[in-house]
Amino acid sequence: MTKKAPSAPRTAAVVGPYLSGKTTLLESILFATGKVPRKGTAKEGNTVGDGSPEARARQMTTELNVVNTEYLDDKWTFIDCPGSIELAQEAHNGLIVADAAVVVCEPDLHKAMTVGPLLRRLDEHQIPHILFINKMDTAQVGVKEVLEALQAVSSRPLVLREIPIRDGDKITGHVDLVSERAFRWNANKPSDLIQIPDSVTQLEKSARTEMLESLADFDDKLLEALLEDSVPSTDDIYRNLTKDLQQNLIVPVFFGSALHDNGIRRLLKALRHEAPEPAVTAARLKIDVKGAGPVARVFKTLHAGHSGKLSYARIWRGEITDGTTLGGRRVSGLYHTLGQKHDKTPKALAGDVVALGRLEDVKTGDLLGAENGAAAGVWSRVLKPLFSLAIHAEQRADEVKLSGVLAKLVDEDPSLSYETSQDTGELLLWGQGEIHLLIALDRLRNRFHLSVKSQRPQVPYKETIRKPVSQHARHKKQSGGHGQFGDVHIDIKPLPRGSGFVFGNSVTGGAVPKQYIPAVEAGVLEYLARGPLGFRVVDLSVTLTDGQYHTVDSSEMAFKQAAMMAMREGMPGCNPILLEPIFHVDISVPNDFTSKIQRLVSGRRGHILGFTAKDGWAGWDQVSVQLPQSEMHDLIVELRSITQGVGTFEWRFDHLQEFAGKLADQVVSQRQQAHTPH
Repeated sequence: MTKKAPSAPRTAAVVGPYLSGKTTLLESILFATGKVPRKGTAKEGNTVGDGSPEARARQMTTELNVVNTEYLDDKWTFIDCPGSIELAQEAHNGLIVADAAVVVCEPDLHKAMTVGPLLRRLDEHQIPHILFINKMDTAQVGVKEVLEALQAVSSRPLVLREIPIRDGDKITGHVDLVSERAFRWNANKPSDLIQIPDSVTQLEKSARTEMLESLADFDDKLLEALLEDSVPSTDDIYRNLTKDLQQNLIVPVFFGSALHDNGIRRLLKALRHEAPEPAVTAARLKIDVKGAGPVARVFKTLHAGHSGKLSYARIWRGEITDGTTLGGRRVSGLYHTLGQKHDKTPKALAGDVVALGRLEDVKTGDLLGAENGAAAGVWSRVLKPLFSLAIHAEQRADEVKLSGVLAKLVDEDPSLSYETSQDTGELLLWGQGEIHLLIALDRLRNRFHLSVKSQRPQVPYKETIRKPVSQHARHKKQSGGHGQFGDVHIDIKPLPRGSGFVFGNSVTGGAVPKQYIPAVEAGVLEYLARGPLGFRVVDLSVTLTDGQYHTVDSSEMAFKQAAMMAMREGMPGCNPILLEPIFHVDISVPNDFTSKIQRLVSGRRGHILGFTAKDGWAGWDQVSVQLPQSEMHDLIVELRSITQGVGTFEWRFDHLQEFAGKLADQVVSQRQQAHTPH
């Protein structure tokens, strides 16, 4: 092959489902490129990636791992992305700045479906990607069967680039279908060039023809050559492979074993010769690389304790040095990274990935130095929350500190969010699932030395009334000097669902002076915060119809107290009823699992509104349901457990619904016990 690899620094993201072996692959890449003298393992806790306490404790990738290395004199950055679906925001942010992605998967037909959402994400952003089937040394099925299963979840044709050489049931090497050269694998060493074994000669010819036919679908000259039984040159084949990969028309497929370094160097060579240059990626992301001055996109934020805030960025244009000003912000520190290790570097050029120091007001996703600021170019959307926990600091003295530290966590991971519930007063931490939030709480403790307790959030039940009542109340108190006197007559009436609260005044003849009427409304509102069942009261009207006042002893406070007394005495007679919040939920699942949604929904007191094919998602359904909020807490946990981790949903509040029966009685009883003084 005569093509000369580009010399600009390039970036590849390593992605794949949980347990596919991405971090092991990263170790093999670093070993093959000479960046580390020996490979680490997750078991020993000495890998370059997954170096945080949260990752070590779980033996899984919990955040982006960024490493800079070189291969055959070309500069590379590899970004190891979390495989857990709950940490998808991190993966999406890393993918968006990559020139190409390596999708790592296992040779397990039952797990092929878990790759589908990731492949769709790559296609959505037109990110060129290569499939690497890992763990082939222990595979129980053939490459062809795995390829067929993966093709079912890929919208792009998968093009096999090599075939296995077997010794019995064991794969001992591969034949490259372009160069038609055979290699025998060596554990943790480069492969040996060998003659193509007679046992695979026919298979190689057949597989090569299939590869060329796939390429001919996108090139008329190649198609014409095949029709004329002309053999295309190796250089022509490589040119087609490069063009088709860079245009995201095909997905080349390689295989090997990251644990034993089998197939790793072949993968690196494919990346070196076929991955796009940074300028091509910038054009895909609609970033101008021809203007003046440096431009960089921040794709990860880290609050690193003693070293301060670090903004990981891909440089798209120009040169950055320590002290460079980007959009009015001065860079204080410039670093190349190797997992948790940061080494100062004097400068960085277009294509490089570096950590920029102490850009305090910069956020993940910002495009620094661009003429039109942070809104420029293509960026990853923020995932909507699916799971929440109510949290509070273990030490009361840390409560003030908590909100500031949570802001830093959200700065690092935009798919986290927090809010104080207006209904329950709880501080809620939102994320993509239980594991996501537990990792966040571990970071609070490990990095910011703040211990937090968590619990299931309260459901913001409401209550309303079904019967009107007229009520009179008088607040009268004499204790020397001015007394207190307020007398009110009110009408309490139910309103249609969703009406909220309406206050009216029909007093005539000045029975209640105008200056006291707002105090009556204030007293009513204060009472409505907790009605006779213990919850906020909604959908009713209260009208002040009459009253009395005293020229000396009446006051705003006296009328407020009288109004609260009237509500307290009148509301139990209004036939109060509990209201339960109901959510509209759109559940997305592969259609193999659609039948399971009926049981999931009915088991949570919900009902199905209908289902349709999910727009743009071949083989997926969208099931629309209504569910009580009380049944939503761990919905995502169960949904993922019955869909191999790929099911998800979107939700919104829909309406309040009357709630009666044994479950409602339990809710009221628990509420009253919680508010009973001990």
